[in-house]
Amino acid sequence: MYAPLTLIALLFEAACGYPQWLYRALGHPVSWIGRLITWCESVWNGTQYSFEQRRFNGLMALVVCLSATLIASLACVLIADRLLPHPLNVVIVGIVASAFIAQRSLYQHVEAVADALESEGIESGRRAVAMIVGRDTTSLDEHAVSRAAIESLSENFSDGIVAPTFWLLIAGLPGVAAYKTINTADSMIGHKSDRYLAFGWAAARLDDIVNLPASRLSGLLIAAAAFLLPQMNGRDALQAIARDAGQHRSPNAGWPEAAMAGALGLKLAGPRIYDGLTVPDHWMGQGRAEANAVDIRRALQVYRIACVIQAVAIAVLAIAMNVWI
Repeated sequence: MYAPLTLIALLFEAACGYPQWLYRALGHPVSWIGRLITWCESVWNGTQYSFEQRRFNGLMALVVCLSATLIASLACVLIADRLLPHPLNVVIVGIVASAFIAQRSLYQHVEAVADALESEGIESGRRAVAMIVGRDTTSLDEHAVSRAAIESLSENFSDGIVAPTFWLLIAGLPGVAAYKTINTADSMIGHKSDRYLAFGWAAARLDDIVNLPASRLSGLLIAAAAFLLPQMNGRDALQAIARDAGQHRSPNAGWPEAAMAGALGLKLAGPRIYDGLTVPDHWMGQGRAEANAVDIRRALQVYRIACVIQAVAIAVLAIAMNVWI
């Protein structure tokens, strides 16, 4: 396991995020992956191919993207090992790996929704939440905007923080880079539209698999955070997971969403609108559906403590394994 490397990545990202000057100069690793996926899709997902051929092409595109990512990440590790003394090489690789974790940016994007609702009203809130969800936000009222922000926080806690942390801990920089490639491919092409149903099938199925352990862990971390916070309910979070998580249309998103719903005493998920179509889904939690900006801030409290619990657990693991730097 790569516990020291993982802790460095978490702490650096929480403190600094991804530097804006670096983003302006070079972009972001996820944007590089996205450009490669876009190129593959433009070449191999044409209408001249049959449904089965496009499924195969999508699988090959995923192999190409994963191969490129693994080669680049392995090269980074080998160069650091060759040129830098230990433990400086671990620190540098940890800083590089922090680019694949999104603790700070997720917090900022969700907090922006609460700020917008409180200071500028519903139209500003809709614009802010549209930055972090894929659904149609134009007709959402304050309650729906607030639920959408909390749902996005919960699901992205799993996809954007716990899952990359898990794969970084298990397999180092190549592991987290490979995970992020799969997750990015799923977000770009893993849809059930006519265009992507065949080509994105492999990405969507593999994303479900690699997110399975983290989704369960994220639900438990949210519940643990709720036990530590006043006016939150850890027991209800666990009960909501047991009762509702398996009813979600996603095999993974139900765990963190149900946990957050129980912790806050809310109802989350339920029917939503994507591309003009209402997508049915079960409610997570048995509380009130009338969420507001205060509830977004309460969810952010839970999120902060869950991130701290995760970091502390990894630090303890590093010490227990006697692999501290």
